[in-house]
Amino acid sequence: MSGHRWAARAAAGAAAVALTVTGGAVAQADDDIASLTAEQIADRSRDALLGVSSLHLSARGDLDGSGDRMSVDLTLDREGNCAGGVDMGEDGSVEIVKRADDVWLKPDKAFWETHVPIGGSTFDPILDGRYMKAKADDPRLITVTEVCDLDTFRELITDNPDATERGTLTKGRETEVNGTPVIPVTRTQGNERLTVDVATEGEPYPVRITVRGADEEGAVSFSGFDRPVPAETPAASETVDVTALLGRSVKPV
Repeated sequence: MSGHRWAARAAAGAAAVALTVTGGAVAQADDDIASLTAEQIADRSRDALLGVSSLHLSARGDLDGSGDRMSVDLTLDREGNCAGGVDMGEDGSVEIVKRADDVWLKPDKAFWETHVPIGGSTFDPILDGRYMKAKADDPRLITVTEVCDLDTFRELITDNPDATERGTLTKGRETEVNGTPVIPVTRTQGNERLTVDVATEGEPYPVRITVRGADEEGAVSFSGFDRPVPAETPAASETVDVTALLGRSVKPV
């Protein structure tokens, strides 16, 4: 499906997390988070995020340097289940549901026309508002299933550059994000500024990350830590098998 460029962009947007939460010495659990250094707060935030089994991720803006604004709204877990969608404005949107070994996608008309330029316009009327269903290990959808797996994002964080490569970290004043008390930590490297707002009550989760630079500008928000991914899946009457769908029209490039 046009190389699933849209899915790769969604993953790239969330990679802003890996550039902000960092590795290093970890502070003791009984420390007051706001009293710690910027480096310690970032480390605590990283470890808290690595420890969750599921979360809700919401990203807005141009986070991958493509020049295009997009939004990602997904609830996902470490078992590879997810529910939500990706919206690329004029380039189209797609709803995603993945449960166990199955995945359901509902692209809109603009998505087909943009991402499957040869024959894509024929898919929308065939689906007629239904989901396209496939096995999660279908090679045509492997990038989608990776985006739906929380472990994909955990790997991005784990593989993050060490402290000597992460730029200058500074701590701001305590404030609130959507009613949650937070302490902001900003990483400055060249023209890029990444700010992570870390919860000061309960677990030191990263509540929001904002990205501002020469090529990227946007925000990634986190919530619903350890809450299950909705288990509801589309009914059989609302789906079309991917093999049957692709067999009825021009094969996507």
